[in-house]
Amino acid sequence: MSSLRWTISDTGVLALRQLRRIPRQPDLLIGYTIQPVMFVLLFRYVFGGAIQTPGFDNYADFLMPGIIVQSIAFGGFVTALAISDDMKKGLIDRFRSLPMSRIAVLSGRAFADLALNALQLAVLIAVGLLVGFSFATDILRVLLGIVLLLGLGFAFSWVFCLIGLSAGSAETSNAIGFTVIFPLTFASGAFVPPSTMPDGLRQFAEANPFTTLVDATRHLFLGAPANSDVWVSVLWIVGITVVAAFLSLRRYRSLTG
Repeated sequence: MSSLRWTISDTGVLALRQLRRIPRQPDLLIGYTIQPVMFVLLFRYVFGGAIQTPGFDNYADFLMPGIIVQSIAFGGFVTALAISDDMKKGLIDRFRSLPMSRIAVLSGRAFADLALNALQLAVLIAVGLLVGFSFATDILRVLLGIVLLLGLGFAFSWVFCLIGLSAGSAETSNAIGFTVIFPLTFASGAFVPPSTMPDGLRQFAEANPFTTLVDATRHLFLGAPANSDVWVSVLWIVGITVVAAFLSLRRYRSLTG
């Protein structure tokens, strides 16, 4: 078997391994289902009445792209915890003893996350429709938006792979992930217009890649003005994927020899 076919085969095996854990550990789905729904309900009904969003018919239309981008970005969080746990328990060392592709240990998790992010996206869209969100563009743009979001989730799966490999424990992975990424999603245009923020924070939010990604999603789902947000979002996704995958693989090789 060629090296490429070997890698693809091993990636598929390990991706299925991750997905087959779900029926035995359904609590792993909490981060992909219950938690995002809680965010939607919290912002829609607790904060929604106090936030003005000029240019949008209701806050649900403004909110849902932001909630979706945030939730998809955090979709690989379970991967960081699992990799840290596998390193601690010695499972990665067992993989080293097998005649398998090294990259598959990480790429298998990233592709398993892709499937789970698709599930999360379906749940969020369904809940969004129930709370007042509605698409305002054609089916092609909606599909392009979905592809963009899944690409974002794939990119951040590699980011969380790197966090899991760099952290000394699952607890540390959890702390690093929330400390670094959580503030970035809130200090953006995901939940409130950046124009309402004070100087300094407003400029940061406008330059924040999460704002670009959210605006691109609003354009594809709602027809909001986008300028170059869609193409810049694609560049961000490709750049994050390449850099995070490269660093993850280098870190993995340094840990496994």
